[in-house]
Amino acid sequence: MQYTATVTREGKWWMVRVGGINGLTQARRLSDAELMARELIAVTLNVPLADVDVTVDVQAVGPITDLRERLDRIEAERKQATELERQATRDAAELARALVELNVPLRDVGTVLGVSHQRAHQLVSKTS
Repeated sequence: MQYTATVTREGKWWMVRVGGINGLTQARRLSDAELMARELIAVTLNVPLADVDVTVDVQAVGPITDLRERLDRIEAERKQATELERQATRDAAELARALVELNVPLRDVGTVLGVSHQRAHQLVSKTS
């Protein structure tokens, strides 16, 4: 049994709404929301707790009603930052190898790239 619990913060409580059974419960901590939703579903439907699977979707905290959109944007930005970091590493490795081919010492390659000579050696040795 798969359900989604929609969670919002109201005062000191996390309000946990479970669609499909039109149920509502609350939790003091967000980490407890999934269990509270599972228990609500199990009791309401008279099924074993182990048979209930819940996905928690936090949607609002007080006046912050665009929480989901903001979290999605942050996740996309983190993915983009990770890809940019990978590309920067590839570019640095390419430049490091080019400098070494021109007989620039690894210590100087590191200085040019703003990294240690050990990191410059890693970049030169990188095979990707």
